[in-house]
Amino acid sequence: MNQQTLETFAAQVGALLLANGQKLATAESCTGGWVGQCLTAVAGSSDWFERGFVTYSNVAKHEMLGVDNETLLAHGAVSEATAAAMAAGALRHSHADWALAITGVAGPGGGSPDKPVGTVCFAWAGAEGQLDSQTCHFKGAREEVRAQSVAHALNGLLERATHLSA
Repeated sequence: MNQQTLETFAAQVGALLLANGQKLATAESCTGGWVGQCLTAVAGSSDWFERGFVTYSNVAKHEMLGVDNETLLAHGAVSEATAAAMAAGALRHSHADWALAITGVAGPGGGSPDKPVGTVCFAWAGAEGQLDSQTCHFKGAREEVRAQSVAHALNGLLERATHLSA
């Protein structure tokens, strides 16, 4: 997955949001702002990209997005529960209509038997109460896991926003 492909997905997201008069916020952990970078590579993105949160640590997830410490303790940072809380928090702390969240184990270390390297959790939240989460298991080195995560998050938003605007 190359940068040009990721920016093409970002442009598609932007076109859909612009057509619907909507804005997006992001909450990223293992991708470290890569989704935001792809979005802002698109000319005119200030019309539809509202803000991005890079919350790499649990403290940042709690302080910036309001993720409950109990959620982090019970489920861990890499969980659908945490991803959903991140997406909901990004909506609450922005003026966006949509939020996407990514948290995972990109590697090469940090994995466990329950959450091996390549485990990435996603969530997409809409201002009208939509909240969907998903876990994926990507193969490859750190950069490949992160690139696949960016693509999956953007494509997941495209699917959900297209479905609701149809």
